[in-house]
Amino acid sequence: MARRTRVDVMFDKRESRWVVKGGGETHAFETKNEAVMQAAAAGRMLDNAQVVIRKKDGKIQSERTYGSDPRRTKG
Repeated sequence: MARRTRVDVMFDKRESRWVVKGGGETHAFETKNEAVMQAAAAGRMLDNAQVVIRKKDGKIQSERTYGSDPRRTKG
């Protein structure tokens, strides 16, 4: 089974910017919406990815999977 790539969206307090980390790359954005859109596009392009979106305080807000999800449960 292919390994799932993780893409994280988080706020960098030192830079005061939203950051997308994943696949060995890091990109910074002014708004959370821009960062989430970029992370979702990367997830679709990678085809087997998990996108973890965090709030400004670092807590997980939501998770999205792209590609074939091995779990057969709803949610």
